[in-house]
Amino acid sequence: MLKLPVTEIFSSIQGEGPYVGVRQIFLRLPNCNLNCSYCDTVTTIPEQLRMESIPGSGVFDKIDNPISIDKLLELLITYDFSIHHSLSITGGEPLLWSKELQVLLPFLRDQGIKIYLETNGTLPEQLTQVLPWVDIISMDIKLPFDGQVFWGVHETFLRYSLSKEVFVKIVVHEETRLQELQDARDLIAGVDPLIRTVLQPVTTTQGINTPKPHQLIEWQRFFLEKLTNVRVIPQTHVLIGQL
Repeated sequence: MLKLPVTEIFSSIQGEGPYVGVRQIFLRLPNCNLNCSYCDTVTTIPEQLRMESIPGSGVFDKIDNPISIDKLLELLITYDFSIHHSLSITGGEPLLWSKELQVLLPFLRDQGIKIYLETNGTLPEQLTQVLPWVDIISMDIKLPFDGQVFWGVHETFLRYSLSKEVFVKIVVHEETRLQELQDARDLIAGVDPLIRTVLQPVTTTQGINTPKPHQLIEWQRFFLEKLTNVRVIPQTHVLIGQL
């Protein structure tokens, strides 16, 4: 029986990107293929997953991990999706579990549940395996770090995503270099200048500081030279104390 390790399942308010403010069920999966310095998420596989017993209560039950796909589906459909916009599949990097998601997602779609995928945009082949059952793609564009450059794989991923609703998020901080932003802007423009683009100021952590106000407004102007829909949106769930 196919099983999937899960970190947690809970109901909350989407805090990032153009869907900020909508109510979602979050299915958080462990493990990540990157190690971003500003990441605030635990990605290791827990012995037990946490599932919110009453949506929005912050009270969690513990369930042995990993969990069978059948049991996970049974748990997810206990939530009232009439008040939730969609199911956000997040991580970690959820596409590391594309084989398991290929089994789970068709059943969820059969229940009329909209699928919102949050991804770092570096696993295009895995994306193709689940793409038929995804409605919205929230794709990060990772600026270079630790000698790693992602422009080529990001372009491929973004082109694959065009068959769905997709937007990109770029986390920026006080030390972000204009050349990196230019490379990101030109990549997006080369795929489709209509793609919604979000500049997300980092929430200050581990010595990485939020950009100054003048930086954000100048960077937005710079992106708008080639793109048509560019927004500056912070992590609002942090501001209002949501998970």
